[in-house]
Amino acid sequence: MKNFRVGILGAGYIATWHADAIRATPGLELAAVCDQSSSAAQGFAAAYGIKPFSDLEEMIAAGVCDAVHILTPPPLHHPLARRCLEAGLHVLVEKPAALSVAELDEMAEAAEKSGLTLGVCHNFLALPSFRRLKEARDNGLLGVVSDVQINWSLPLPPLRSGPYGIWLLDDLRNLLLELGPHPFSFAVDLFDGLEIEYVSLGQWITLPGGAQRPQSWRILARAGEVAVTLSLSLVETVDDRSVTLRGSSGIARMDYAADTFVMSRDNTAELVLNPLRKELGKAGAHLREALVNAARQAGSLNQKSPYGLSFRNTIAAFYDGLRRGSPDRRFSIAQARKVIAAIESSLALAPQPVAAPFVARQAARPLAPKIMVIGGTGFIGRNLTRRLVDRGHDVRVLSRGKSGPFDDLTDHIELSRVSLRDEEALRRAMEGMDYVFNLARSNDRTWSEALENDVATALRISRAARQAGVRRMIYTGTIASYDMSDPNRVLTEDTPFGEMEQRNLYARSKAECERRLLEAQSTDGVGVTIARPGIVLGHGGPLQHWGIGRWHGPGAVRLWGSGRNTLPFVLADDVSDGMIAMMDQPGIEGESFNLIGPPMLTGRDYFDEIHRRLGARIRVTTSDPNLLWAADQLKQGLKRYVLRHKDVTGITRADWKSRCHLSRFDNEKPRRVLSWAPESSREAFLAKSINEPHLFW
Repeated sequence: MKNFRVGILGAGYIATWHADAIRATPGLELAAVCDQSSSAAQGFAAAYGIKPFSDLEEMIAAGVCDAVHILTPPPLHHPLARRCLEAGLHVLVEKPAALSVAELDEMAEAAEKSGLTLGVCHNFLALPSFRRLKEARDNGLLGVVSDVQINWSLPLPPLRSGPYGIWLLDDLRNLLLELGPHPFSFAVDLFDGLEIEYVSLGQWITLPGGAQRPQSWRILARAGEVAVTLSLSLVETVDDRSVTLRGSSGIARMDYAADTFVMSRDNTAELVLNPLRKELGKAGAHLREALVNAARQAGSLNQKSPYGLSFRNTIAAFYDGLRRGSPDRRFSIAQARKVIAAIESSLALAPQPVAAPFVARQAARPLAPKIMVIGGTGFIGRNLTRRLVDRGHDVRVLSRGKSGPFDDLTDHIELSRVSLRDEEALRRAMEGMDYVFNLARSNDRTWSEALENDVATALRISRAARQAGVRRMIYTGTIASYDMSDPNRVLTEDTPFGEMEQRNLYARSKAECERRLLEAQSTDGVGVTIARPGIVLGHGGPLQHWGIGRWHGPGAVRLWGSGRNTLPFVLADDVSDGMIAMMDQPGIEGESFNLIGPPMLTGRDYFDEIHRRLGARIRVTTSDPNLLWAADQLKQGLKRYVLRHKDVTGITRADWKSRCHLSRFDNEKPRRVLSWAPESSREAFLAKSINEPHLFW
């Protein structure tokens, strides 16, 4: 068997799925990772024991790979694939393979010239349930197939709660380029040719800044005489990612999110036995699928979840094709071309937004911002920035994108594209600023990553602010850093966090940022004041707020604990007002403020009000933090000793209880010192937290 050394380009979320699949596939060696962020590359490499690179040319020159998986943002797929093929490396690229047929043709030409293989990761095609669906069709069990319905119904949170300055939301076409390859790849694989006839867009949503995006796509197509309907629904909906074939003798449905296949056929029984037999057959099929999946996932310690299995099978098939010298047709560039062509045809027929395109206002005067917001495109950051503008301030917002949620406020807001890793660039961007709000946070998997990406970044911002002459920085910590496990304890700003080493990563990292920022302000850092918001609700916030419980889709939530204790809710508007009040209040450097609204609602109350006001009955269950802790201990042990994962740290029983928010907060300090007045009317609070935010769509 020919072995392949494999490198990964891009150390983001999807890279973990590829890395685990590579390591589980015989004949493959996970050799290296390359990411423009050196810390991201190093953190990923440490977790897998491989070589990190932050420059592609260095990785190529090192000669450590025979093939690469390109897992970067889609605009980079085309140039990176061509470069890797020219360098003599086989390439497997994530979907969408490219942004156009023209780009894909250039990639295919590069592969042909180099004599190498270019494949596309349409991973759901590798599920066992899809193979069985095709076998049922090919063996004539469905009779003559007349139509197929392919659904992608899954909430897309960025449409409602950001982040907004990302490629996915930059343009309407990007939504279909990102999400369309899954349903279109099924249609192309089943029927080869696909002619798009009609496209309907609906459930439009207006993003902050005025841009409009559709949340539902209905695409009618034809494959010969077979009617094909592709449906994408991105609102808060029950997960339905399925392929349904209807024929003259039966109907078959594949759920590719769960990897299940159920077929129903006509039978010859008489009278009531006919429908009884049909329904019993479907019930038996569902039971069989459930048991098979449960056994597979339990036996593999969830390494063979449907999503994980789809990557394992795809990657195994791609490299088997390389060894045979005959690439697997499902993942070939020729099939990917048909997918992208069908997407382009659909976009050509798609109607434009119902409202006229938003034209950014031009400032009538030169902007003179004295306030900078870092993390201004997040939920709280957007609210804070807009509240500052409402009060007459010009604001400079650090943003990774060219545009964002402030296109309607360009006469008061300027975007500055500065890397948080470039201290000198940060200093230049902060020149002339009086105040800097730091709401940035990283999403890390290990403590070493948190130290590099969260703590070191906070200190870098602090040093740059001091060098630029900033008067004060307001930093957002979190109440999650407190031990909230004791229902008899009342928490104030004077309450110590306690031992943090075995706390959850987010709480620990934020607490460490606070500690080091306070130490630095007397040496090389700027004076800092700390805001610790509670569970923040309001316009632009998500329905699925994980401070309340563990969500299982938009229709079901498991509360942390019994749900009968009052939760530390607060409105986003009130948090922003409290942080703005921290700018000019004298003598509060080194002080912290817990921004918690008055006690009003338990977790159960909150969901009862959602039902009463919006008509949506979310299924709510409770949890025992002791059982959650025990399950976590078991999971961490399996990861450490069976799966051999590094940097695995279990958290304490008290930490799990702390998630229940059992302790009470006293918000007297911000009310006294900042003259802060959070919303005290229950009715007004509910209107602003439930009615106005449009939690569903």
